[in-house]
Amino acid sequence: MRQTTLDEIQNFEGKYPKQLWYLFTVEMWERFCFYGMRGILALFMVDQLALNDREANLKYGAIQAFVYAFTFMGGIVADKILGFNKSLVFGALIMIAGNTLIAISPSHFFYVGISLCIIGTGFFKPNISSMVGQLYKPEDTRRDAGFSMFYAGINIGSFLGGILCVYLGKYVSWSAAFAAAGGVMLIGLITFHFSKRHLGPIGLSPQSDQPKAKRRRNELLVYLLALIAIPFILVMIQNTQYTDFFMYTIGPLALIYFFYEWFRLPDKQFRYPLLAALIFIVAYIFYIAFFEQMGGSLSLFAANNLKHDLLFFQIDPNMINNSSGALFIVLCSSPLGMLWIWMAKKKIEPNTLIKFGIGFLLLAIGFYLFFFTRFYTDAQGKTSLNIFTLAWFFITLSELCIGPIGMSVITRLSPQKLTGMMMGLWFLGSAYGQYVAGLLGADMSTTDQKASLLDKLMAYTEGYKQLAIYAVGIGILLMLINPLMKRMMRARSIR
Repeated sequence: MRQTTLDEIQNFEGKYPKQLWYLFTVEMWERFCFYGMRGILALFMVDQLALNDREANLKYGAIQAFVYAFTFMGGIVADKILGFNKSLVFGALIMIAGNTLIAISPSHFFYVGISLCIIGTGFFKPNISSMVGQLYKPEDTRRDAGFSMFYAGINIGSFLGGILCVYLGKYVSWSAAFAAAGGVMLIGLITFHFSKRHLGPIGLSPQSDQPKAKRRRNELLVYLLALIAIPFILVMIQNTQYTDFFMYTIGPLALIYFFYEWFRLPDKQFRYPLLAALIFIVAYIFYIAFFEQMGGSLSLFAANNLKHDLLFFQIDPNMINNSSGALFIVLCSSPLGMLWIWMAKKKIEPNTLIKFGIGFLLLAIGFYLFFFTRFYTDAQGKTSLNIFTLAWFFITLSELCIGPIGMSVITRLSPQKLTGMMMGLWFLGSAYGQYVAGLLGADMSTTDQKASLLDKLMAYTEGYKQLAIYAVGIGILLMLINPLMKRMMRARSIR
């Protein structure tokens, strides 16, 4: 069968290339696995590992930080050695093994299993987004709408995982929750196997011109080093002081590697755009530090301080915390994507940095609403789930202004041979955001073991107010530096 060429893929008619649907179906199941498991981590550690709120927040931040730090490394390996296809398959297999191990005995195998999941996610996560970016030519204005639709599709998985894994963990068994996460990852792997023939050259090994024996040796070395890393990750997760050392080390090393590749670029037109991409990544670190309270402090806040009444029915607050954002994304992504296309045709679409600034202002509204719940608290320290859900609506709008738009601009600003590295750097920014999120959540939690639910609520909501203030400041700053960023991005005619 003749292989589809890259030109045939990129010269598609209509709003979206057909390959977009294959890729988001695969990523949808990974999101089910990842976000379903993420939503129960803090709850599981408090319930089964007997950690207090502060310890659970710190370990949650450490686990998430390592996930995204290894995603950076996975992006480099995919760029240089494995290619997106093989990296994705290896990562999926390791994630399935990790979830299966935890499902067998959650209390005994949690740290080993989660270490496997960290390695697996690192190999899997940057590749689908990089492949989506290659479906479009650099100047194609349909890219933002495509990433927005991709974002909507994969969040169907986040929504289902957020509900099902929380339900299974809290009301059936923790084993069932982790088994479900591993099972859907297997579905995703099978889906990719039958979809990759439609992707043409996208995702193939960058070493195709190398002798087969050398290529095989390099690939086996990568797999071996990944497995050797597992006990080191295990130790660092169990002892979060090692996480500090790791994060203080990997960031500078990543920047050194970034500038090494930056100076080696033969085409200097990419240099200023890559610096602009780095600024977007720094802004994203702050965004994730605030947003990722979802799996840490907000997860514990939902479990302890929210009533079960939403409008005219009852529902577990952790299901809302873990899945409402994904539902709002599914409902709002397509209209917002169409809005960007309409505004582009009218030549009034805000550029990417302005969208980032708007995203931070919407984030601030959401966190102020979290703070506002303190005014609806009863004597038992329980407050309104309705206001909490409304806050997630605004935070979801902020995510749609930053998440898919950010991934889109990183792929546009990057030369093809560095796309995996830059997407990995984007996810490394997430790692630092996750790490800071854990620190922020720990600082917001009360250390008094005898604290009442009302005391905990007051401590958390005061922290959310501070985050709202910081988000406003960052949003305004991004809008102020817009003229400078436009000049840096102009090297490749990118708005």
